[in-house]
Formats: sequence, C-alpha cells, structure tokens
Amino acid sequence: MAQPTTPRAAAARTNRIAGPTATGSAAPLSHPGRPVAAGGAFARVRQARSSTTNLLGRWLSHPQASLYLVIVSAGLLITLGVVMVLSSSSVYAMSNVGDSYYFFKRQLGFALVGLIAAFLVARATPEQLRRVSLFAMFAALGLLILTYTPLGVKVNGNTNWIEFGTSLLRIQPSEFAKVAMIVWGAAVLDTKQKVLDQPRHLLFPFLPVWLLVLALVIFRGDMGTTVIMGGIMVAVLFAVGAPLRILGSMAVFAVVGMAAMTLQSSNRMRRMLAFLNPTADVEGANMQATVGVLALATGGWWGVGLGASRQKWGSLPEAHTDFIFAVIGEELGLIGSLLVLGLFLLLGYAGLRIALRSDILMCRLMAAGITTWFMFQALVNVAVVLRLLPVLGVPLPMLSYGGSALLANMIALGVLCSCARQEPAARALREAAKAAPAPRVTAVVGSRH
Repeated sequence: MAQPTTPRAAAARTNRIAGPTATGSAAPLSHPGRPVAAGGAFARVRQARSSTTNLLGRWLSHPQASLYLVIVSAGLLITLGVVMVLSSSSVYAMSNVGDSYYFFKRQLGFALVGLIAAFLVARATPEQLRRVSLFAMFAALGLLILTYTPLGVKVNGNTNWIEFGTSLLRIQPSEFAKVAMIVWGAAVLDTKQKVLDQPRHLLFPFLPVWLLVLALVIFRGDMGTTVIMGGIMVAVLFAVGAPLRILGSMAVFAVVGMAAMTLQSSNRMRRMLAFLNPTADVEGANMQATVGVLALATGGWWGVGLGASRQKWGSLPEAHTDFIFAVIGEELGLIGSLLVLGLFLLLGYAGLRIALRSDILMCRLMAAGITTWFMFQALVNVAVVLRLLPVLGVPLPMLSYGGSALLANMIALGVLCSCARQEPAARALREAAKAAPAPRVTAVVGSRH
C-alpha cells in the first residue's frame, strides 16, 4: 500500500536528485527529469556554436573576404604542390637526371615567377585586361599553330608542346590558351552585352574562335585538355545566360565528336577498353590506374608518411604529374586527401562568390570561367585516379608538376584576384581609403636641459 507523501519526505527526495547547493539546501530543477548540469552544457555548446557562426558571418561580410579566400586556398595548394612534387619526383629524378631535386627546383622557380605574374595581373583593372585580351588571344593561337611546325615536340603521344632549342624553353601552349581565351571571351561578351539576347551576337565571334582553339588542340592528340576547354566554354556561355537549347546542342555535338575521336585512335580505344574491364591487362593498359588505386588504399586514414611512398619507386608512372593525387593519398592518407579536396572546394566557393557579387559582366564571366577551369579539371583528375573515368592525361591544378600549367594557373589566379578587388564593397572600401585625408601629425623636436 503506497505511503502518503509528507512535505518533509518530498524535500528529502528533491535533495537526493538535485544535490546540495553551496548553502546546503536543495537546488531547484529547471526541467523535470533533466539535471541542471546537462542543460548548462547544452546551453554552452549552443552559445559557442552561435558565437562561431556570428564570427564567421562577420568575417565573410568583410569587403575583401573573397580576395582573402582565394589567396589562402590557392596559396596552400601551391605550397603543398611544391612539397609533393619534391616527394613524388625525387626517385624518378635521381634515376633519370642524377639530381633528386631537379623537378622540385624547376617547380619552385616557376612558382616564384608565377607569384610575380599573379601579383601584377591582380593589380590590373578590367579595362586593362580588356586591352590586352586581343593580343593574348592572338599569341595563344600563334603558339598553338607552332605545335604543327618542327618546333612541336611529342610528349606521351601528344604533340602539344613546343621547344625553342632546349628543354628549359619547352612550353605547353594549350595551358596559356585557357586563360587567354577566358579573358578574351569575357571581354567580347561584355562589349556586346546589350545585344546578347540575339543568338548571332551571342555566338559570334565567341564560338568560332573557341572551336578553332579546340580543333588546334585535339588534332595534336590532347583530348583531355580539349574536354577541359570545352567545359570552360560552356560555363562562360551559361554564365552569360545562353539558352539551354544552345547549350544542349553543343553538348550533343561534343559527345559525338569525342566518340569519333576515340574510335579513330588506337591509344584512346586501348584506354577506354581498359577502363571498361579493370581486371584485364593489369601490367599494360590498366597498370597506371591499378597502381594509383593501390597507392590510395595503402595510405589508409593517415598515410604512410610524407616522402615514404612506395609506389613512386617505379611502379606508378607519372607520379609527379597526372597521378600526384595518388601519392598524396598514399603519403597523407584519407585525411590529407580530404583536406586537399576541401581546399579546392574553398577556392571554388570563393570563385563562385566573386562571380555572383560582381556588378561588372566581364569580371563575372572571367570568375565563372576560371572557377570552372579549376574545379572541372580537379574533378576529372581525381576521378581518373579513383578509376571513375578512363585515363585522360589531365594534371591536377596547382599541384601537379609542370611549369606551363603552374604559370598559367597562377596568372588565372591573378585574374580572379583582380575580379575580387572589383566587387562593389571592395571597390568602395578602396575608394574611401583613397578619399580619406591624410592625418596631420605635429611633431615637437627639442632637448631637455
């Protein structure tokens, strides 16, 4: 039979549940069945989360936040790239050149040159970029045409390089063509923005010139670069508001063209068949992709350690170029690989933010084109290493070895920084700083006796 509850018994039961306070009396419960300590912990977590969100919001609302995002993410990627080039190329460089630091020194030199170029381009105004865009386009076309002359050099089956007497003066024109065509295309479309609702003004001369560049690249055998450049072209047209029927028609023609180019090339057919049958010819056509996946699997969560890759000792071809992400996964593990992908996503967010915030059409289109370039090329490279696509020979932006690619990437980053500096808020901040009067300083110079 239940005993009646007295006031004294109820108070004693409350003391056992809540515990004594500093004065020895029972602490009241704020919620039935929930200790006060737990409620306080949850409140502190919510408060900390709210403070972090507010701090992040205030930081992102800074007029130059987009510029800082580009500099930080790209700077970390380039720094990591130089380190990983040293790690992944040391064995190959020693066995082929006799200097373990050969590729590292070249990559570091191009990074320093690219830093100067990026700084100069970042200071340029849209009008200055417009003035040099036509010259850059003609220069890119001229360099691409030189690949059809005796200056053209074949590398890994593709004659997409030109060499001026020595390997130290060997460049890949298609890398510089990417940034040149983005700037030129944005300038052309910006000039014609009042008549872009008419298809003939939208597509001419933008589309014919882009198709000419794509033809010059694909007929030298470089399908991977052609795919990337085609993606950039579509992205710029999408950003300017091209009708979906036009973009859809271009996509159909692109797929048909890629299929035709694959069928007429024995090397591309071999790669495609190897991709469709991963267990076939693992010592030949499937070797690179198989060893790349093995390197990623070996890395585990935290990797085998920086510089400790085993696959770079001859098992993995192009370890310091197209398959450098496999070495990153092996040495830095899943955590390091995700950090690399996170930096690319941060750079992509910054580029998209610049494109959406810009009130200048040319800047909006340049930001969209450059962001698509980096994100699309990184996606293709990582997908190839993960065996989600056949091997296309596309380097990882800012990370893979290659002087032409790194220099072109850094020039493009300079263009992106220039666009970030032209955001309305950033422009207003800069103009306000210029208009502010210089502080008056009164100095009293004397001596004490």
